[in-house]
Amino acid sequence: MRIAHLCLSNWFVDGVGYQENELVRAHVADGHDVLVMASTETHSDSGTLIYIEPADYVGQEGARVVRLPYRKWLPHKLMTKFRVNRGLRKLLEEFKPDSILFHGTCGWELRTVAKYVAECPYVRFYVDSHEDQYNSARTLLSRELLHKQFYGRILRSVMPLVRKILCYSLESIDFVESVYGIHRERLELYPLGGRPIPDEEYIERRNRTRREYEISDSDILIIQSGKQTRHKKLMESLVAFKQLDASNVRFFVCGTIDKSIEADVIAACNSDARVSLLGWKTFAELTDLLCAADIYLQPGTQSVTMQHSLCCRCAVILDDVPSHQMYIHNNGWLIGRNGSLVKILKQIPEADLEQMKLNSYIFACEYLDYKKLAKRIFLPA
Repeated sequence: MRIAHLCLSNWFVDGVGYQENELVRAHVADGHDVLVMASTETHSDSGTLIYIEPADYVGQEGARVVRLPYRKWLPHKLMTKFRVNRGLRKLLEEFKPDSILFHGTCGWELRTVAKYVAECPYVRFYVDSHEDQYNSARTLLSRELLHKQFYGRILRSVMPLVRKILCYSLESIDFVESVYGIHRERLELYPLGGRPIPDEEYIERRNRTRREYEISDSDILIIQSGKQTRHKKLMESLVAFKQLDASNVRFFVCGTIDKSIEADVIAACNSDARVSLLGWKTFAELTDLLCAADIYLQPGTQSVTMQHSLCCRCAVILDDVPSHQMYIHNNGWLIGRNGSLVKILKQIPEADLEQMKLNSYIFACEYLDYKKLAKRIFLPA
């Protein structure tokens, strides 16, 4: 089967563990002919947003990747907001996909896909959404003009040809309904997932990484990762951890630190020998660290690493918001519902972490395995 992944409303970063990459890997592994049609928007090795030249190559996921240039109707900065690309229709006609998954609900090229599907009604056309109140339309101008008036009108116009919008969280469902005006029955929860790490690989990664970082068998390792802005509440984590009087609990921070909090974060890390600031890690390195860890901490807004941590058998400490509640099944704590972060951290030394970690893995195998999630776009709407 020919499957097209369209990453024109968001970035496509080669070789990482984002949803787009994992679904492409799963479709390639299942023997499908897969084409990624992407914008020139991506990330540098340090995790910052960059734009690269248009290109046509075989990506690290095993699929052909074609990066389409932006049109030149208006300045480049505006075209990246309107998401208007050149050459999509021709590429669709050449590839002749059986299924299309358009990643993101925001962009002009949804219209191009809809026109193609109208002429080829056998094509399954799905849209997925990562938009929510935390990372989209965060200013009045963006919400009322760009999202409601521009993106919303485009999305509503193509909905007769879209089988379902697959939303990554309950907040995303609420956002797409309220901001874009899409009826709730056209929306479906489609969680971010991962690759559950099998026993032998998990043991090898865990033992090797704990030796590398000199973590003893009796040590408990907590990890917080991602792009650390104020919304991720890293400083709150460091302040709370400082109040935990346990020499065998260590705290690793991975990812980039926003300039607005960098000085405070570095000072807090330097003041506690149990805390290590590791910087940006590749997907493979992060997987090693999550396998080595016992607990993944996410006190703030969403991060794609959380689902990956469950696949790597971490117990979790998460903020008590609707999108997190479904992931707690005797495998961790919700901040607020189970007390403050300080109170939860003080419970860790006495908790049955091994059972919690096993429960995370069982949940991940059942609900978060991208091998299973990748098959969704073949099912009836």
